[in-house]
Amino acid sequence: MAQDAFEDIADTFDFLDDWEDRYRHVIDMGKAMPPLPEDQRIPATKVDGCASQVWLVPEIDGQGAGATFRFQGDSDAMIVRGLIAVLIALYDGLKVTDVLAVDAFSELGRLGLNDHLSAQRSNGVRAMVQRIRNIAEAAQA
Repeated sequence: MAQDAFEDIADTFDFLDDWEDRYRHVIDMGKAMPPLPEDQRIPATKVDGCASQVWLVPEIDGQGAGATFRFQGDSDAMIVRGLIAVLIALYDGLKVTDVLAVDAFSELGRLGLNDHLSAQRSNGVRAMVQRIRNIAEAAQA
């Protein structure tokens, strides 16, 4: 079910043996993302449940179940910016109904992230995934 961009990340993770290299790759992905404009860093886009500051801004193209889901995000923590980039690779461009069909934790498990993130970071990822799912559910209505 994963997007091609996410499959590229999975392939890269398979190639990188060391977890420090994998973390560095995730951080580099975050650095490569454009920053979120300050006017979008507002309480309405802030994700609760994250240890660091996290903002997710949805962009729904179309209406109903056939609408396309896109989003931008940002964080004040570099590793979290990278995790947002991973989630963008997993979800960006899907139909909102397909967003709900993604088993994010299984897909992220393929990367081994479940075993290598701190409890706080794991909680933050869960909060981001839940926010993404909530946005997709609302867009279907």
